[in-house]
Order: sequence, then structure tokens, then C-alpha cells
Amino acid sequence: MKEKIILKGITWGHSRGITPLLAYAQRFSELYPQVDVQWKKRTLQEFADFPIEQLTAHYDLLIIDHPWVGCAAATNCVLPLERYLSEAYLKDQQKNSVGGSHQSYRYNGHQWALAIDAATPVASYRTDLLQKHRVAVPTTWEEVLALAKDGKVAVPAIPIDLLMNFYTFCLAHGKEPFQNDEEVIDSETGLQALHSMQEFYSLVNKKMFGYNPIAVAEAMTKGDEFWYCPFAYGYSNYSRKGYAKHRLQYTDVVSFNGEKLRTTVGGTGLAVSAYSQHKEWALRFAKELVSPEVQATFYVQHGGQPGHLSAWKDEAANQLCSNYFTNVLPAMERGYIRPRYNGYLHFQDAAGHPIRRFLWHGGQPANVLKDLNRIYQQSLSLQPAKAAV
Repeated sequence: MKEKIILKGITWGHSRGITPLLAYAQRFSELYPQVDVQWKKRTLQEFADFPIEQLTAHYDLLIIDHPWVGCAAATNCVLPLERYLSEAYLKDQQKNSVGGSHQSYRYNGHQWALAIDAATPVASYRTDLLQKHRVAVPTTWEEVLALAKDGKVAVPAIPIDLLMNFYTFCLAHGKEPFQNDEEVIDSETGLQALHSMQEFYSLVNKKMFGYNPIAVAEAMTKGDEFWYCPFAYGYSNYSRKGYAKHRLQYTDVVSFNGEKLRTTVGGTGLAVSAYSQHKEWALRFAKELVSPEVQATFYVQHGGQPGHLSAWKDEAANQLCSNYFTNVLPAMERGYIRPRYNGYLHFQDAAGHPIRRFLWHGGQPANVLKDLNRIYQQSLSLQPAKAAV
């Protein structure tokens, strides 16, 4: 009897990130008994200790964030998928991209991952609490501020989320960040964005400065203190019956100065290590898992938040999660794609901290912009990362 082929994968630790992968790994081994796919959850410490380019030496399959693809292009540590998957398959993925999800993993002429999961910050609320207190779901930024003054608004305010929202408010004030190599954003727009953020975050509970999107969703579904969140990366799990004590309803974000806010696209991609000893099987697993057939059925049924548009438009998929997908698709379609140059992750890791200090403790907003520009210049000057060996 031949020894089993073992594929090792690494992902993130929330139900949305791990459960559908474990489920399909089990199904894959039933379809192909000679293969065993083993998934491991990555901790925050592993993020710090083992950059993704180093993890490719140890794992066949990797769940990645799209800002990392600049590093992938510099190191060639994951496979350029257009060389291994058919043109028809990738054309389908592109045609059925949820907003810019598929394109976000294409960089320097290569497709470094498949969009397995799609997300962007969207609004969420407790229908029961708003109805009980006869409060309408906010549709304008002014209505969000009014509800925040009453202490009923939750929002993630750790550094990474504040940075993503800084991009949103730069866009809301008319300019897109990262348009040149000199500054993140022009001073006028940057100051306006920080002012809008300061006005809002001064109204929310200070404990939000320790909350990520998952913590916000947990707080809103476990108790009745918070009724509404204006923007946090959406988790369809919390709109599913039985997942949490109370269900969240998700919807599009509000209008700011008459225009809908544009939020910063997140989600994840599935990449195949260039160092895998079983590339054919790893590619087969990835291809099947991100296929429209599996994404719209098995993947979403097991708690996933698919990256294929067919799943987002599927009636049965939407019934599972209170129409999460159809409700927030417009926000996905407007979503802002972050930079992906090799070195950007240094900026992303560091730039949220001066924003958080300013919003929590005060200070001069001009100094925040100076800090952002200094970190930006550092990120542009970083040498290309070395390939994993």
C-alpha cells in the first residue's frame, strides 16, 4: 500500500477562515483517498515570527492577504497560477470576481492566488434593538454621529482598522491615497480625513480602541449595549441562525456628503507554495475549492464567505445568512484596493499606530501626516525580500 500524500495548509483562526477548509479537506480525502489535507490555524505570534514567504517552505497551501503579492512577485515563493491553471478557469474567476477580489491577487503580470474569500468593511446592526427603540437604520454620516453620541455605536479601532478607515475618509474627501512616491495623501485631504475621524471616534466607547472586527461582532451579538456599527469587515457567520446569541443584519455603508463611502477591500486568497513536493495535488485542491460549484454550495454551507460571485448571487447561499451577500455586494463593488508593492506591509504594520494615538489621546493632526509620510518612505526604500529556501 502506497504511503499517503500529505498536503499541509495554513490559514487564520476564525470559523470563517478554518471551518470550510477543514470540511473540504475531509471531502477531498473521500474523493481522493490517497491524499490527506491538513490545515493549521495561524496565531498572531506566528504572523510576527514567520512571515508568509518563510511559511512557504513548510506549507503547500497558504491563505494570504492580497497586499502580500508584491513580496510574492519579488521572491517567487508561491506559484504564478496562470502557468498551471487553464485560461478558461482564470477567465471565469476574473469574470466572477466579487468587486476587485480576484484582480487584487494579480501583480506584475502574474496571478499569485485565487480569491477564496471576499470582504470589505460594511455596516451591521441589531434589528431587534433598533426596532425596540424605534430607531431607523442610519443612511447618512450625520445619523451615524447622532447614534454614536447616544453611546450605541461599536466600531473596530485597533491600528490596522483605523488605517483602513483613514483610506476611506481620504476617498470621502475626494482624493485616493498613494498617488505619488512623496506622500501618502496631500495635506489638505489628509487633515480633512483625520478631522472627520476624530469627530466620530471621540464619541465611541474607549474600549473600541482594543477591538478588531471580530470583537465588535462578538460584543454586538452577546449583549445589548451596542446597536449599530458603521464599518467593520463583514462576517456572514454572525448573520446566520445559531452562530451567535443574537444575529447581526449587514448592509451597505452610509453616505458621506451625498456619496456612499468607499471601504478598503480585504478577504483572502489561496496560494500554492513553489516549494511544495506535491504541486499537482495542491493545485487540484485549490482549483476545486475555488470553483463556482463548490464556492456556491459546500464552501458557503460550511461557514465560508466565498470569493466567487456566483455564490454571492445564489439564493440558497443568501438564505443561510439573512441576505448578507446581496446586501453588501454594492460595497464590495466600490471597494478600494490597497497598494501591493513589496514593502507596503511595513507601512501597513506601522502606520495605524500614529492614527490611533491621535484619535485616542489627541495631538496635532499635521504630525500624524508627517509620521505617515516617514513610514511610507521607509516602506519604499526596503530591499526586496529574499526567497524562502
